[in-house]
This record gives sequence, structure tokens and C-alpha cells, in this order.
Amino acid sequence: MRIKGFDKHYYLMLLPGYLWLIVFSIVPMFGIAISFQYFNPGKGIFGSDWAGLEHFRYMFVLKDTREVFVNTLIIAVLKIVTNLVVPLVFALMLNELRQMILKRWIQTVVYLPHFLSWVILGGIVLDIFSYNGPINQLGALLGFEPVLFFAQAELFPWLVVGSDVWKEFGFNTIIYLAALTGINPALYEAAGMDGASRWRSLWHITLPGIRTTVVLLAVLSLGNVLNAGFDQIFNLYNPLVYSTGDIIDTWVYRTGLLNLQYELATAVGLLKSVIGFILISVSYYLAYRLIHYRIF
Repeated sequence: MRIKGFDKHYYLMLLPGYLWLIVFSIVPMFGIAISFQYFNPGKGIFGSDWAGLEHFRYMFVLKDTREVFVNTLIIAVLKIVTNLVVPLVFALMLNELRQMILKRWIQTVVYLPHFLSWVILGGIVLDIFSYNGPINQLGALLGFEPVLFFAQAELFPWLVVGSDVWKEFGFNTIIYLAALTGINPALYEAAGMDGASRWRSLWHITLPGIRTTVVLLAVLSLGNVLNAGFDQIFNLYNPLVYSTGDIIDTWVYRTGLLNLQYELATAVGLLKSVIGFILISVSYYLAYRLIHYRIF
């Protein structure tokens, strides 16, 4: 098909994005060959000896790899569930406010953390839950002993999930509020004339009205099952919580860049990418089958 002169501007606008995709996403994919080699940095990819699937077999034997896959799955699933439920509940509560100034002020306040990086928010969270932080100071007033929250392996996943919800639920709330505006107000007026309470209107009008949005976000989040958030955990974790907080991405970083086990780290990263690709494909298939959503 011939491109009209006016259409060329759109392709020129997309050019920086395509260049970024090629340089940072497509070209580095040649590095997956390292997972099948006895990689020698001096010889490079083309000069290193071939190892076949040895590193993948070794990966499944290691206890550490099984542990990080389980940690990643647990943290990611908890994040997916809470980031679906908490914003939905908050959006329903915010939608009931009739004071528009207060409603907009609350929406702005809860939305702000989304724009801050985990370098900043991680420091804030660590200070809040530190030994001399406000949480322990409040606990001391109530008669509790100070707790080293980020030194407790059993608490770390919940701290990660809770802080992630704090950062993202304001942004996700906006999506639900946008869906709520699409519900016909006449339905609520008709329900009120029939004597329906606000609870019954919520159950029979509001929730069915945004059901498509909820299902879409839930299905599309399936592709993030193995993405537990490298930036967040890297800024919050420490060796004391590796047993429950070490995820695939942080383990690959330490194994590959710090311990120089390039082949093993690349093999684990490749397996994660393959599983993630399958899950993303399944999520888009389910989105199309359930609510007829498609990106192409």
C-alpha cells in the first residue's frame, strides 16, 4: 500500500521508538547464546565453546533457582490480586463522594506516588519501618517492642506488596473511575424509583457496568506473573530476607553481574522470558475470548 505524504509524519514520529526497541530489545537478544555456551569473555560469543543444555539442567538442580521462582510467583500473584481489589474498592468508595473538590483532592494525593521512582519511595519506606521510625515509635507508645521489619524474612513479602499497593493503587483507581463514568445515570434513577438501596444499585448496576474493565485488567495482568518488580525489591531487600524476597530478576543480577556466572544467569533469564511470552500470549487469547479485546 502506498504511503501518502501526510502519513509519513506518523512513521517519522514512531522512528525513535523503533530505534529504541531495536537497540535495547532486539539486538541484546543475541546474548541468549551465552546460556548454551561455556562463555569466555575474552573469546566472546562467537569464540566460546558450546555447552548445549547443561546450564539448564544445572539450573533445575540448584535449590536457589527453585526458591527464587517460588518467591517470584508468590510476590507477583499477591501484587496482581491486591492491585485489582484495592483500587476497585477505593474507586467505588470515591465514586460515592458528592463533594467534587474533596474527591479531586483525594484522587490527586493517592495518584502522586505513581510518579516517584522506587529509589525515592524505597528510602521513604525503609525510614518509616526502621528501628527508630514512626511505626516503631507508635508501637512503643502502645507498649510494643521495636521490630526490625526489613530483617524479618516472613514479613518482607507483605511489606513489598503493601508498599507496591501504596504506590500504584491511585493510578489503577483512575482506570476504574473512568469506567464508572461510562455507566448510564438513568439506570440509577430507575433503580431509585423502584426503591433500590445504594448497596443494591452498587451490586446490580455499578459492578456489572465495570465488569468488562475488571476482567480485562485481570486477564492482562496474567502476563506479569513472573514480574515481581526488580526496582522495588532491589531497593528494599538485604541478605537477611533472601529466603522469601529474592526474585528471579535480583538473583540473575547478582549471579550474572556480581558473581560473573554469565551462563547460568542468562539461562534463568531466558527461561523466565519464554514463560512470560507464553503467559502474555495466553492472556491476550483469554482477553479476546472473554471480552473480545484485541490489540491487532
